[in-house]
Amino acid sequence: MIIKKFWILLFCFIAMHFHALADTFTTKAKSAFLIDYDTGAEIVSKNADVLMPPSSMLKLMTLAVLFDKIKSGQLKLDDKLTVSENAHYEKPMWYPASKMCLITGQQITVKDAILGIIVLSAGDASVTVAESISGSENNFTNEMKKYADAIGMVQSSFGNASGLPNPNNLMTSRELAILATHIISEYPDLYPLFATKRFEFNDTKTDWCKDWARTHTTNYNKLLFSMPGADGLKTGHTDDGGFGMVGSAKIGGRRLIGILNGFRGSNHEALANEMKKLLNYGYKNTTTKVFYRAGDDIIKIPVWYGVNKDVIATSNKNIAITLNKTESLQNVRVLARYNEPVAAPIKQGQQIGEIIVEYNGDVKQRIPLVAKHKIRKIQFIGRILKNISVIFGGR
Repeated sequence: MIIKKFWILLFCFIAMHFHALADTFTTKAKSAFLIDYDTGAEIVSKNADVLMPPSSMLKLMTLAVLFDKIKSGQLKLDDKLTVSENAHYEKPMWYPASKMCLITGQQITVKDAILGIIVLSAGDASVTVAESISGSENNFTNEMKKYADAIGMVQSSFGNASGLPNPNNLMTSRELAILATHIISEYPDLYPLFATKRFEFNDTKTDWCKDWARTHTTNYNKLLFSMPGADGLKTGHTDDGGFGMVGSAKIGGRRLIGILNGFRGSNHEALANEMKKLLNYGYKNTTTKVFYRAGDDIIKIPVWYGVNKDVIATSNKNIAITLNKTESLQNVRVLARYNEPVAAPIKQGQQIGEIIVEYNGDVKQRIPLVAKHKIRKIQFIGRILKNISVIFGGR
């Protein structure tokens, strides 16, 4: 018989009070959004659901599609990509744009393309990636849209892979935060590349490009240079749209992700200062309590017809709650909901329930509860013996 279980893992009765908020966050940016990475809790939200041109922040989607190909084994970091005439640095569209300074027929490694996009905001590298993966930049934008829809970015649309002005390039700050969260969680081996402060591309083919490469080596993300713990992600700028940035920092084990768009600052240093102000506001005025880390043993659930009597349930992400420092941890409940027994065979990572985090009766998080290890099914004779045992009162 299957029994539905609701198990209270934690109930906080002890009130932990904090100082009241001294201020609220204000910014001249048209849109601002700040979330806690572990909980997804919104800390600041200004026009977060308004579609706006993302400029070079769109390159994060180009990288996400590329990262997915690397993760699946379709591409490797040392694979070579061939540059087409569409990415040639003398093409008029690249004259005012950020670039690696590539020429037709040149070959670059996947890793250099990634660093060129991250550090130099290289639009020519973005086009090279798009054409190498999908045959054409137009086909690649269709793949970008499918990828975006699959991770919940249903409002976003794409007209190119570089973020150059195009009426179809539209994203919201909320969906840029979804994308940043996805990149950080799904590609942990590649995400550290976003913290690269300098990259000098040495395989230039013309004298003009050699001079360009010597003077364009520093990441446009100036937050990396001014805020300890900052490690990503991407800036953008157009004359019409102003400055934008998807930023992230991890301080004291806690990660925040911030988005700014439509900021009318003087330069990238001013943009970094505004992002630093946004992130520091979150760290100063909110707190996150982590109850279980990803991979922790959370609860044992009985198994039916398994070679093991129980399966250890865990989570693939941290189980936590974010609160303003004016609030307390009183009346926080962490619940495990599952059916028992779980029928074998059980695959590692198979969802077998869910964790629910509540605050004052409101659900703050729902996280899948998954099997930590696989459990094989016992053989036919064993199942017969198990049935006999149950008939006579055994488990």
